[in-house]
Amino acid sequence: MKETDLFIRAGTNLHSEAKESILLHRGYVEAFIQQHPEFLASLVPLQFSKPVPSIIADMLKAAAESGVGPMAAVAGAIAESVGHDLLKLSREVIIENGGDIFIRTHQPVTVAIFANRSPLNMRIGLRIDCRNRPMAVCTSSGTLGHSLSLGTADAVTVVSRSCSLADAAATAVANRVKQKEDVKKALSFGKNIKGVKGLLVIKNDAAGMWGNLNVVQLQQNNG
Repeated sequence: MKETDLFIRAGTNLHSEAKESILLHRGYVEAFIQQHPEFLASLVPLQFSKPVPSIIADMLKAAAESGVGPMAAVAGAIAESVGHDLLKLSREVIIENGGDIFIRTHQPVTVAIFANRSPLNMRIGLRIDCRNRPMAVCTSSGTLGHSLSLGTADAVTVVSRSCSLADAAATAVANRVKQKEDVKKALSFGKNIKGVKGLLVIKNDAAGMWGNLNVVQLQQNNG
């Protein structure tokens, strides 16, 4: 639907309910942009004194914590908002939106890391335990995709309880990676973003990680 392209797993077919939820939350974002064009264009955090819709509030808060513009959180915010709506209808939900994933399952799941040109691409994954509450795994890349990145990281993955925050934080950290020697300083920056539970940075053959991460090696299919 327009720029929103969700992959959804749930207990039942919730196609129509998901479509309704997407339209609702996209509508809030589109209307806010129409009223406040700077919300779309800004690359730095913004503040608004008047009450705003919850999805806008989540994006503004994530941007403020990460030091980026609010639209850096839009994909994660949509995934999270739709995810909470669908959890009213399904006990388990996984929603992926352009590399940003909202997860609520009763068993741990493994998320593979797509790192484009890195030799580590699809060789490692993160084991995510989301049995007690929803979790978010969001990945930003400076070498893949249409999202704006000021860096050239192959993958920056953030684990958080907030999908909006994880999305914005992944962008902020990825902006700081232009060569593999930047991995360490990017980790130092990212671990200080409030709400980040785990962080993985990949640039070429270099990788660094921080936080409560359960990293697993993935089997390679050479066939």
